[in-house]
Amino acid sequence: MGWGNIYRRRMRVFTMALVIYLDYKALQQREKWTSKPKISPMWEKAHERNARRVLNLIMELEGLWVKLGQYMSTRADVLPDAYICLLKQLQDSLPPRPLEEIRRTIESELGKPMDDLFLDFIKTPLATASIAQVHRATLLNGQEVVVKVQHEEIKTIILQDLKNAKAIVDWIAWAEPQYDFNPIIDEWCKEAPKELDFNCEAENTRAVSRNLGCRNTRHDNCSNSNWVDVLIPEVIQSTEKVLVLEYMDGIRLNDLESLEAFGVNKQKVVEEITWNFLVSKEPPHRPILLDFGLTKKLSNSMKQALAKMFLASAEGDHVALLSAFAEMGLKLRLDMPEQAMEVSTLFFRTTTPAKESLETMKSLSEKRTKNIKAMQEKMKLNPKEVKRFNPVDAFPGDIVIFSRVLNLLRGISSLMDVRIVYLDIMRPFAESVLQGGPAVNDQWIYDTPVHSDVEANLRKLLVELGNNEKILGIQVCAYKDGEVIIDTAAGVLGRYDPRPVQPDSLFPVFSGTKGITAGMLHWLVDKGKLTLEENVSNIWPEFGSNRKDLIKVHHVLNHTSGLHNALADIARENPLLVSDWDGCLEHIANSVPETEPGQEQFYHYLSFGWLCGDIKANTIAEIDLSVVLTNYCSVESRLASLTLDTDDLQQLSGIGSRPDMPSTFQPGNISQLVTSLPTLFNMLHIRRAIIPAANGHCSARALARYYAALASGGVIPKPHSSSSKPPLGSHPHIPNFPSQRDLKRQRSRRRRGRAPASMNRADEYEQIPNHDDLRHNTNTSSGTGISNSNSTGLTNSPERSNPQDKSVGRIFSNPRIHDAFFGVGEYGNLALPSGKFGLGFRRFYSKEGSLVTFGHSGMGGSTGFADMSNRFAIAVTLNKMSMGGVTRNIIQFVCSELNIPLPEEFSSFGGMGPDGQINFGRPLIN
Repeated sequence: MGWGNIYRRRMRVFTMALVIYLDYKALQQREKWTSKPKISPMWEKAHERNARRVLNLIMELEGLWVKLGQYMSTRADVLPDAYICLLKQLQDSLPPRPLEEIRRTIESELGKPMDDLFLDFIKTPLATASIAQVHRATLLNGQEVVVKVQHEEIKTIILQDLKNAKAIVDWIAWAEPQYDFNPIIDEWCKEAPKELDFNCEAENTRAVSRNLGCRNTRHDNCSNSNWVDVLIPEVIQSTEKVLVLEYMDGIRLNDLESLEAFGVNKQKVVEEITWNFLVSKEPPHRPILLDFGLTKKLSNSMKQALAKMFLASAEGDHVALLSAFAEMGLKLRLDMPEQAMEVSTLFFRTTTPAKESLETMKSLSEKRTKNIKAMQEKMKLNPKEVKRFNPVDAFPGDIVIFSRVLNLLRGISSLMDVRIVYLDIMRPFAESVLQGGPAVNDQWIYDTPVHSDVEANLRKLLVELGNNEKILGIQVCAYKDGEVIIDTAAGVLGRYDPRPVQPDSLFPVFSGTKGITAGMLHWLVDKGKLTLEENVSNIWPEFGSNRKDLIKVHHVLNHTSGLHNALADIARENPLLVSDWDGCLEHIANSVPETEPGQEQFYHYLSFGWLCGDIKANTIAEIDLSVVLTNYCSVESRLASLTLDTDDLQQLSGIGSRPDMPSTFQPGNISQLVTSLPTLFNMLHIRRAIIPAANGHCSARALARYYAALASGGVIPKPHSSSSKPPLGSHPHIPNFPSQRDLKRQRSRRRRGRAPASMNRADEYEQIPNHDDLRHNTNTSSGTGISNSNSTGLTNSPERSNPQDKSVGRIFSNPRIHDAFFGVGEYGNLALPSGKFGLGFRRFYSKEGSLVTFGHSGMGGSTGFADMSNRFAIAVTLNKMSMGGVTRNIIQFVCSELNIPLPEEFSSFGGMGPDGQINFGRPLIN
């Protein structure tokens, strides 16, 4: 074979690698002094020169290098044309090995003379590859077969080539740290030797055939959901160095003329395969999968992690992506989820034809430069440090082979000039890996104590709704007379996150937090820090421009300030801008009211949070942020991911114009944007952002306890004693806390009339003191209770109940606080009598027309409300967003079981709940 001395091979490899490296480095220097028109031809000549060097060396050495060259020749999507054109020669047969060598191996392995094995043996090989040579033959029974025979001494050569390749990769990683391919070569060193045992290849061939759903793939009708319409040859016999397979006649992939002549649909063929293959000559020209020597078996946990990574990339779900990374063993050295998502999305990008490869390479280079710059700014590294910084701390070997298959397919697609959309092809397979609901999961209802007969019956209803695919993940919690009667969690945290929902998991509840924001302002009024009749401009000086000087606090709470469309253009033009707290405040400060204060009530679907939030932040100047900010950790892995009930979207088409809704918040304007809402709010950037009264994260347990306190006039019920097992929070985000100097500067800014983002965020989720998991709370002994801290100025009143009392304190001293919530009685002149809103809360009426309940619902179905007459409070949080039908069914059921009057809004509108009436079809927020 002309392999020569092992050491000579090593020197040839290292010398060639050094020559090519120095050639390109010198070219980079020359480029600086060369005119632009000459640069492109200069690089083309260099690529052709070095590609020929690579080809000549591979042809000389053969062995593992042939396999590497063949792989490179398929990467038309990223490699220059010169490499593709020259290395493509390696796809054809190498010089054949002598027939005498083939005979020796066959007779030694199979233990019989050739004449006793084959009726006919074709001397001219079908192909000669890096490891083996393939001959066509006929068995004594007349069956047509192919015989794959391993080259003599190839095992020694391959193992030595792997060592040489490993040494080169180590050298490259030292010289150019950003090109560290060690994880790839390490996996190859582990897996490649398996190709040298054809018994392994035989078993792999059988296993793949079974996994794709068909054993006899040419004739069987397969019902397997993962069935792929391909052909796989039957294994006849195998030993370590000889493999006999069923013969299948087909067209080579690089024989484009024959593919055209036979009318092969190249797009369909490439969509069906990911392995080495031929194409059958008979219609429908099915791919023939060959060569399973290097086949990776993945564990169930790795399959789930890969499926989650793919689907998280498709949905833009940053949290699920980072969770998938952790589950597969991919560890990152820095917290840059946006860049991680970009890289992952790039990994599963749509393939491009070869003619677009130049643009593809240019785009990849630009994105890489952009990511390096972002990493440099994040880590505060100088250029030299950036060059040697590797953002990956640990790389799972299992993903290397998976990546190789995807890249091979990407190269094949470019070679065949077809465009393959990975997302469309892989999605059903990935989704099937993560499927599971009540019917197939005994633990769909999380195992917690049943508090009442009502809860036991409710769980049956939840299972029914889950089996009808109306629920993905849900929590329901209710209080009656200060005691918990329902505390149930069910389902999973996300469509692509199969972890169970626990009682203190967190959910995005959107406008459900408006009731919490409003409660905070009422608390400030109760403590004498604010009055409802006060002009907002007295608290927030910049707000007084453009005819807003007459807007008072009660106008904001009553949705009558006239600023209902104040942030509409931001949400419509670039929804990511809503994460800029200061920018949105400035936008509101510069806005002009559309109606006179107090005259007309229009739902302030987005602006309400910023209006209330800045009033609050500029009112409270003495909060110790060092205490409040400790509540930021360990939230991300606890937070459910959103998905959309697409069936409910059809209801939008039946909703006419709403005269009580802002002009920018009508069904006709927003129905086309609804589908983007889960993707936007699953982005880690948005989940971490301060979007007050629109991006709140809480549990039903916390929300119900909050409303139970309001129902009793401010008496806080005791916390739950149970906690989650196992402990929640395996992927915490640890932010950089401000220094004491920063805190003093922030307080100074607040006194001047503007609060910084961190202050407002801290206040936003400390609205009613220390409620468990209102946003999140890590200061409790049980993980679910009231914090013992009283250093924020927002803790419980010194007034305490006796030890037998089922409460831990009171947050309101006003005996008419319910009138304030409703905007009635002595507060009647501060709210429109016929409006759907009181002072910050949604008014819920009984069938008889009397006010019985107050609360607030959020987009998608999450809700919380209180019935003070019956001392009843309930909250529902869910992650499969709908028009509120699920929530409506649950509220109806619980109220019926308890014989509590059902609010009229929950008994009408067909499948909709009140959030379907007020918060229907959110465009991008709430």
